[in-house]
Amino acid sequence: MAEWKKMRGETMNDKELKNNEINMDSLDDMLKEGPSLTFDPDEKAPETVVVETAKPESTPQIKLSPEEERLVEEFSSKIDISNSQAVLTYGVGSQKKIAEFSENALERVKTKDLGEIGDMLAGVVGEIRSLEIDEEDKGFFGFFKKSGNKLANIKAKYDKVEVNVNNISKALEDHQVTLMKDVLMLDKMYELNMNYYKELSMYIMAGKKRLERANNIELPELIKKADESGLPEDTQKAKDFSQMINRFEKKIHDLELTKTVSLQMAPQIRLIQNNDSMMSDKIQSTIVNTIPLWKNQMVIAIGLKHSTDAAKAQRAVSDMTNELLKRNADALKTATIETAKESERGIIDIETLKNTNKILISTFDEVIKIQDEGRQKRKEAEEELKNIENEMRAKLLEISNKQANSNRQEQK
Repeated sequence: MAEWKKMRGETMNDKELKNNEINMDSLDDMLKEGPSLTFDPDEKAPETVVVETAKPESTPQIKLSPEEERLVEEFSSKIDISNSQAVLTYGVGSQKKIAEFSENALERVKTKDLGEIGDMLAGVVGEIRSLEIDEEDKGFFGFFKKSGNKLANIKAKYDKVEVNVNNISKALEDHQVTLMKDVLMLDKMYELNMNYYKELSMYIMAGKKRLERANNIELPELIKKADESGLPEDTQKAKDFSQMINRFEKKIHDLELTKTVSLQMAPQIRLIQNNDSMMSDKIQSTIVNTIPLWKNQMVIAIGLKHSTDAAKAQRAVSDMTNELLKRNADALKTATIETAKESERGIIDIETLKNTNKILISTFDEVIKIQDEGRQKRKEAEEELKNIENEMRAKLLEISNKQANSNRQEQK
C-alpha cells in the first residue's frame, strides 16, 4: 500500500490547476474555430459558424450544413491537381491538428495514474483493517489485569487510523476535483475531435469531387486532344495529368487513414472519460459512505467493547464465586468426615489390642516351649552325668583291682 503522505504530495497542485485551466481555455478557443478548409497548412483557419449537434456516442455520421456544403463545393473548384506542391500540402493542416490532438490525448493518458487512486482506496481499507480488536487473555485475573490497558490501546489505535483515513480522504477529494475537471476537458476534447473529423471529411469530400471532375471530364479531354493532335507534348501532358490524379488519389487515401485515426479517438476519449467518471463515483462513495460508515461502526464497536468487558467481568466474578463455593464445600466435606472418623475412633484400636494379645500369647508359647526344651535337656544331661559317673567308677575300680593284683604278686 502506498503511503498516504506520498499520495498527498502527488495531488494536483496550484500550478497544475492553472495549467488545466489554460488547457480548457485553449480548447474553448479551438472549438470556436470550427471546421475549415485551406490550401496553406500554416494559415490560421477563419472563423466559421458551428452547427450545434447532439453528442454522438457511436460512429459519427457527418452531416454538413448548407454553408459547409457550399464551402466544400467552392474549395473543390479551387483545387489544382497539376500543382505538385498543392497536392503535397492538401489537408496537411488538418492532419497536423489530428497528430497534435492525438499526442495531447496520449500524454493525458500517460500522466494519469488511476492506479494511484486505486492504491489510495486500498489504503483506506488497509487502515481500517489494521484496527483489529484482539481477544482477551484467558483466565480470571488476566482479564482484570489487561482489560483497561487494551481498551485504551484500541482508542489510541482508532485515533491514529482516523488521522490517516482523514488524510487519505483529503487526498481523494483533491483527486476527485481533478477527475471532474478532466471529464469536462474530455467533453471539449471530444467535440474538438469531432470538428477535426468533420474538417477531414470536408477535405475528402472536396478532393473526391475534384477527382470525379478530373477523371470524368478533364482527363478524357486531354486524352482526346492528344489522340486528335498526335503531338508528343499533348500525350505527355495527358500522362502527367493522369499521374497527378493518381498522386491526389493517394493523398485522399492518406486523409482517409487520418480520418480513421480521428474516428478511433472518439470512443477512446469516451472510455477515458468513463473511467474518470467511475473513479470519481468510487471516490465519492468512499468519502460519503464508506468512511462515515466505518466511523459509526467504530463507535458501535467501542461501545460493544465496553459492554463485552462488563459482561466478561461479571462472568469472571460469578465463575470465581462458584469456584470458591465448590472448593469450600469440598474442603468442608473432607474435614467433617475426617473429624467424625477421629471422634468415633477409640483410644486404642481393637486391632492393636488383638495384635498385642496375639503377640503375648505367642510370647507365652515361646517361653513354655523354651522351658520344656530346657527341662528335657536337663533330664538328658542328668542321664549323661550318670553314665559318666558310672564309667568313672568302673574305671577307678578297674584301676584299684589292677593295683591290688600287682601288689599281691609282688608279695609272693
